[in-house]
Amino acid sequence: MLILSCNVGSTSLKYRLYDMAGEKELARGHFEGISRKEGKAVQQSFQLKEEESSPRAAYADAIHAMLDFLSRSGQMPSGRPDAVAFKVVAALHVSGVVELNEVVLGAMARLNTLLPAHNPPYIAAIRQFMDVMPGVPLIGSFETGFFQDMKPEAYLYALPTELLEHGVRKNGAHGASHEYVARWVADREGREDVKLVSCHLGGSSSIAAVSNGRGVDTTLGLSLQSGLPHNNRVGDVDPYLDIYLRESLGYSDEMIKDLYARQGGLLGLSGFSGEQWQIAAAAKAGNQRAQTALDVFCYQIKKTVGAFAAALNGLDVVAFTAGIGQNSALVRAQSLSGLRYLGIELDPDKNEAAKPGDLISTDVSRVKVYVVATNEEIIIARKARDFLQKSISA
Repeated sequence: MLILSCNVGSTSLKYRLYDMAGEKELARGHFEGISRKEGKAVQQSFQLKEEESSPRAAYADAIHAMLDFLSRSGQMPSGRPDAVAFKVVAALHVSGVVELNEVVLGAMARLNTLLPAHNPPYIAAIRQFMDVMPGVPLIGSFETGFFQDMKPEAYLYALPTELLEHGVRKNGAHGASHEYVARWVADREGREDVKLVSCHLGGSSSIAAVSNGRGVDTTLGLSLQSGLPHNNRVGDVDPYLDIYLRESLGYSDEMIKDLYARQGGLLGLSGFSGEQWQIAAAAKAGNQRAQTALDVFCYQIKKTVGAFAAALNGLDVVAFTAGIGQNSALVRAQSLSGLRYLGIELDPDKNEAAKPGDLISTDVSRVKVYVVATNEEIIIARKARDFLQKSISA
């Protein structure tokens, strides 16, 4: 079974093609600058690699170019996969793994206000996949699915529960990444009953409390503006800040949206960048505002690790993944400093030299700490395969 695993951005399309018989990656590629004046594309398989600098007018153009490459490279001789798997964020009253159709796309559109940078481009891209590949199943794996076992005390806001009808609850995200990390840790530890805190730290960050391979709590709430400070998204703030900004400081709705989604997070704190590595370099050079941004980010991670250890009634493993989690020894060290009382002892030398898959805690640390290279694409490919197999056998 050939599964094409796709990740859509507002102006980008990334993919991997898998032969699910052995979960073997056959090809991968990415298109940047879709509908922009400038763009690029890189596609490669075992036999062929191509790079272009020309933009694509629409997702459909990128899809056609992708299918052409996969056919010419010999990885998809029929020109069509058995299914296309998508990592989708959220839809009103839809979660888990579903076949994408107009009903599901409509449920996604109802959350466009909450997910303006994610749902509209996904809906547009999926419709163009439908046009280009009629008859090929398009399977959506919702990021919220990993957290659907959360208990009410974890997902409810202190508001009238009638608002649940409108989807007002903690949903979570980065589910595919946290699920991959949970599976990786269980395999590494040789057991399923692991109490794990999974730290997905990147341009968008979240932490998940995981027990027996399922999410029991997470930092991301109703929208992706919540939780930890992100690259340029704000993270958690007092809900009355909206009212104060509007009524006392004269902010319009658009100004508030821009403040939260584009001027917040590490960018807002540092004043010059949302990139952690740039902030760390500036802090090392004596930039106090950069140091403060780093301190806020690491403090929120540290506080969450402690809170989720309480939610899990104990802790076996902390795992770091994604761009910052995988690559920043500084963030890992600062975030876990002073947590020996929880049984966490980081080995400084192992941490500095860490590669994906490495154990970076000391030999006597009761809690193990790992660095993990996440693979969201294989998770959604697996889910698509399982969904199709169940549909066939039903």
